[in-house]
Amino acid sequence: MEANWTAMSLAVVYILAMGVVSYAARRFSNTAHNFTSGGTTYPAILVGFLLMSEFIGTTASVGTAQASYKWGISAAWNLVALGIGFMLYAFLFARKFKDLGENTISGALARTYGTPTKVATSVIMIFALQIVAVSVYASGGAVLAGLLKIDRSLAIVFTGLFAALYVGMGGMRSVIYTNVMHAVVKYIGIIVATAFALSQVGGWSELRAQLPPAMFTVDNAGWPQILAWILAGTGAVFSTQYVLQAISTVGDAGKAQKASFYTSVLLIPFGIAAAICGMCAAVLFPKINSLQAFPMIVSQMDSMMAAVVVAGLAASLFGTISAISIGTATLLYKDFYLPITGKTTGDSQSLVFVRVAAIVVGLLPIPLAIFAPDVLKVTFLAKSLRLTLAVLVLFIFYAPSFGTPKGAVTSIVLSLFLTIGWYMAGDPYGIDNAYVALVIPLIVMSISHLPRLTTAGRAMRDTA
Repeated sequence: MEANWTAMSLAVVYILAMGVVSYAARRFSNTAHNFTSGGTTYPAILVGFLLMSEFIGTTASVGTAQASYKWGISAAWNLVALGIGFMLYAFLFARKFKDLGENTISGALARTYGTPTKVATSVIMIFALQIVAVSVYASGGAVLAGLLKIDRSLAIVFTGLFAALYVGMGGMRSVIYTNVMHAVVKYIGIIVATAFALSQVGGWSELRAQLPPAMFTVDNAGWPQILAWILAGTGAVFSTQYVLQAISTVGDAGKAQKASFYTSVLLIPFGIAAAICGMCAAVLFPKINSLQAFPMIVSQMDSMMAAVVVAGLAASLFGTISAISIGTATLLYKDFYLPITGKTTGDSQSLVFVRVAAIVVGLLPIPLAIFAPDVLKVTFLAKSLRLTLAVLVLFIFYAPSFGTPKGAVTSIVLSLFLTIGWYMAGDPYGIDNAYVALVIPLIVMSISHLPRLTTAGRAMRDTA
């Protein structure tokens, strides 16, 4: 117990140091615009680390280890999918989004589909980001509860309150600076955890001897599940608010593309390492709740080693929550507050609103996080919801005349209810909710496009 408290104390020192950085960035966030944009441009490699840090929350380590506890190395696909998504983003969207000059997904879609789509996009994006926050708090609380031997609900409340206070300080500039440091600490933490876990098992060869061969195959999770991870992960990259917000901080379209490549390269090794930790836990602790796979590994470490890993997990939590909170607050500010109040970006009340909004959206997911048992599934529900938006993003850049604005709004609304309903029903017939989110906009936009085809056909006949 003493070792666990020592680890937490040292980790808290790290978080407080990041809080100082965030507080120092307050002077650069003197307007609502600077708070949400960072107020300047940043190098591509810095943004690459930022994006990697934003996507690797506590769910990435705790959730991947939870999945690999039962599926083995194939659980790494959930993060490899994100790497694939960023590689595709670099080729398909990075330049186009940067040239477009928008820093919200809703604003980009509104260029083609109008204001109703903008509002609907904001609603589903805010909802999806809050679901991600639920999973981040749930996994962070699981780690804290395992280390300190306290109630998981209490741990989640403590984690959420601390994160909310951390978020509202320095805006986008502080998120960039602190998340780059978070990314480094996360990587060090997962490397230490993986090395320790393997040493406890007796090395890689002993791990192979102790687990069934299926745990080392790339498809043990099943290709339908793996494909669902790839679709949901790619969709999340294509259409997540804080991805576009981060990409908009680089100087030009070429740097935006490079930042996406850097993110892809950084994500994949992390996923493999987290999966190995879960596999080691399956050998060392065969009868525990799978959610405790990673926390149990950490709880066996000595003080200093555990402190490094816990600092990495804390960095994961606060890095992701800060990105989610900034992204959600930006959508609330630009798509609801400004149109309703008629305020300007330089107005002092606008800055107050966006600061308060960032804190409030950091607190809202806490109650739901207490009842989230499978953090990886919850995370991928949020990614599935964004998959619908990803399809529409593809359309606005590569088929802008396909479908109609009404079809776009209908796609978003149906996806919000049907995808969540499918998830709540337990993904009937073994069909993952990601497929539901993918199919809905394809069908609805195709149906909405039929009158145009009919009109075009008549025009051709009349001409003939």
